[in-house]
This record gives sequence, C-alpha cells and structure tokens, in this order.
Amino acid sequence: MDLISNPFSPGAGAPPPELVGRSQILEQADILMARVQRHRAEQSLMLTGLRGVGKTVLLTEIARRTRAAGYHTISIEAHTGKNLAALLIPPLRELLYDLNRVAGLSHKAKQALAVLRGFVNALRIKVSEVEFSLDIEPQVGTADSGDLEADLPRLFQTVAEAVLEQQGLLVLLIDEVQYLSKLEFSALIMAMHRMQQQQLPLVLIGAGLPILPALAGQSKSYAERLFTYPQVGPLSAADVALALQDPAKEAGASFTESALQEIFRITNGYPYFVQEWGYVSWNCAPHTPITLQDVQIATPLATQRLDSNFFRVRFDRLTPGERTFLRAMADLGTGPYRFGDIVLVRAVEHSALSPVRAKMIKEGMIYSPAHGFLDFTVPLFDEFLRRTIPDPLDTAMV
Repeated sequence: MDLISNPFSPGAGAPPPELVGRSQILEQADILMARVQRHRAEQSLMLTGLRGVGKTVLLTEIARRTRAAGYHTISIEAHTGKNLAALLIPPLRELLYDLNRVAGLSHKAKQALAVLRGFVNALRIKVSEVEFSLDIEPQVGTADSGDLEADLPRLFQTVAEAVLEQQGLLVLLIDEVQYLSKLEFSALIMAMHRMQQQQLPLVLIGAGLPILPALAGQSKSYAERLFTYPQVGPLSAADVALALQDPAKEAGASFTESALQEIFRITNGYPYFVQEWGYVSWNCAPHTPITLQDVQIATPLATQRLDSNFFRVRFDRLTPGERTFLRAMADLGTGPYRFGDIVLVRAVEHSALSPVRAKMIKEGMIYSPAHGFLDFTVPLFDEFLRRTIPDPLDTAMV
C-alpha cells in the first residue's frame, strides 16, 4: 500500500492518529481546571504508568485543551542534567512579561517579576546555565533565601496572584517527575500545598513512572491528599481495534478482525507497540484489507525495529552487572519478580545485589510494584533481554 499515506506514527511522544481509551483522564483534567478556575479546591494530577503507554501524549493533549480553553500553560520535562529551578525560570519569565503586556503595567505581574529576579539571584550558582535577563530590581526578602523548599512556594504564590489578577488559570505540566531530586519534589509538593490552601489558580499535572505515589509519600505525608494518581495502562482489545481501524479507514484501508486480534495479542495493548505494529503491518500489506498474514509478516520486522531503538537505547546505558541482573529477572518469566527469587537465580548474597537494584530503580529501569517485588518499567523488556542475552550469566555476547 501507499507508504506515504500510512497513518500510524510510532515515536517518543508522537500523538497517535486516534487517541483512545483515555477519556476518563482527560475529563479529570478538565474538571480540575474548571473547578480551580472557580476557586474551588481540587487535587492536582500525577499520571503514572510504564514506558510507552502514552503519558507524554496525554500531557500534550491536556496542554492543547488548556490553551483552547484560554488558560496559561507551562510545559517542562524533568531530567538529570538540569535542576527544577533552571527548567522553570525561563517559562515563568515569559509568562509574567506576557501578563504584564496584556494587562498594561500590571502591578501583580511586575511584583512577581521582581520576586523571580530575587529567586534567580539567590540560586545563581545552581541556575547559572539559564541565559536570560530580568531588567527589573529584585524584591528583597521574598523567595530569595536560597532554600528551595522555602522559596518555591512563595514564588508560585506571587505568580498565581498575577494570574488571578487577570482572572486566569496557570497549568503547570511536568513530564518525567521521578527525575526530580528529593529536595525538588519536596519543594514542589509544598508549593502546590500552598496553592490549594489559598485557592490560587495554579494547578499541576505531572506524569512519571509508577514509583511516583511512593516518592511523593516519602517526601511529604500530606502528598497523598494533595494529588490523585490516575494510572495510564495498556489499552483494551476494543480500544486497540479503534486505534487501528479508525485511522486506517480514514486513509482508505482497513484491518481484518483476525489481524486486529493478533496485534492486540502481540502488543498486550501497549499504545507505542500498537502504533509500531500498525505502521509496519501497513507497509507490509500489498493491498487492503490488512490481514492476519500481513501482521505475521510484519512481526519480525516490527520486533527488529523495537530491538534496535526503543529497547536498545535503554539497554546500551546498562553496565555488564546491571545487564546480568536484569537478565536474571527475565529468566523468571513475566513479572512482577520476587527479589529473593532473583537472588537465587544469581546465586549470590542478597547484599551484593541491593546496590544494583537501588541504582536501577533510581535510573527508572525497574520499579517496585509491591514490597519485596520488582518489575520492568519498559513493557516486554523481558522478552527483549531473552532475545539479546540467551545465557543469563553471559554478557560477553552483547
């Protein structure tokens, strides 16, 4: 079939042609924003899920709906190479200058800019990589102590008051929240606590791995009451059929029922993999409809594509010891895995594996779904490891 007309779009954060199975989460976000806009208290959202389930896509869609509703948005992605302050300062500066222009010499926006200047000055060393200027004198004594837990709530308050002055709403969207440091996460939670206490128009919608609820609870005991944690999981068979059939029909093609069932079986309903199989199956099919045989021909090609990019980019960051540890997990079959069973597979002391486990949890390769258990954050990674390292103890092959 025509490769250019292929409607499917596998890629990191790439919006699918049909966003299905997420209406409840989108409705939650709409309700959150509408209630806070009306000065009613509502818990902010932390979307949790494995890699490839579409959390980034959801944040992008929520940002689009936010802007369409006339609200302000700031979107950032946390990562280990830059601290939270450095990520927040440039978009906050842009927002406040915009508010000041729209309002015409807005008192609250100017005050917030002065507070931001003081915040930047206090954290000069930590945010030295941020290149911009603030042509305004700092407000001394507000959010300028250099203590992020004390300063970030005060900064958020002044920004939210500037937004409130214009009857607006600010939606802060943060992807990969689990990469925030413990101090940064604590400061963010404290800032959002102040927003809720004072019913200010600033809400947070974050996304990250399933460890987020535990990280938040460890940081502040009241975090469980401050946020709700919608789980972004795999799609149902019916939603997979919609995600494939509707875009195909718009492009003048279709899938047979057996082809849809096979793609659901192989992908387990994970959206990224559904897009991958839809994309390759389309390219392999000589004509419409796309059949079970077309999907079967596409499967080794789609698997190879995943092995060489989606899986490999994560695998290549691992040390030989980490690869051996993860291969031992995969040798046990499908997770979750008891840590004690992994120790038995490796035939080493419990204490010898604990540092490796802690490091890989911190790096987001694995997580603990329950006490004493581990699982992969990347769906189907166990199958990839069994293909890549046939012998659990032989890392010389890779």
